[in-house]
Amino acid sequence: MFDMTVLATAMLTASMTLASSSAVRLDLAHPVQTAAAAAPSIAAADLAPFVGEWTLALNGSNGPGAFTLSVRTEKDKPAADVSSEQLPKQPITDFSMAEKSLVMGYTFTWEGNPVNAVITLTPAPDGTKAQMDFAGGAYVMTGTATKKDKDK
Repeated sequence: MFDMTVLATAMLTASMTLASSSAVRLDLAHPVQTAAAAAPSIAAADLAPFVGEWTLALNGSNGPGAFTLSVRTEKDKPAADVSSEQLPKQPITDFSMAEKSLVMGYTFTWEGNPVNAVITLTPAPDGTKAQMDFAGGAYVMTGTATKKDKDK
């Protein structure tokens, strides 16, 4: 199973490497800086295919990981949360669409350090593809997203 200690080590190593570079600076203290931050909102029709409970079966360089993702609307706005055996439920705060993909960003705390994460769901003919990007590319996991209840 996916080891969060290895993820934390990879992210902290990457942040120290990037922070020491004069050309690139990784700012872990601020929310995810993606197109999600600039997007005013997502149309209900664009969000509709993603609404529901999902199981994300992902793999990274340190092995597999399973996550539960819940996507919904609250007061006509997108809302979501993600969790795993290693991490408690985390609210997702940023939403955008990139072509047909739903892009969701959030920040969580790991061993006292804020970590930015981005989840991308992309519909494909053979199923929905999923990606989780931690700390601006310090660790990336890819795989599939399976809706738990396709009727909702």
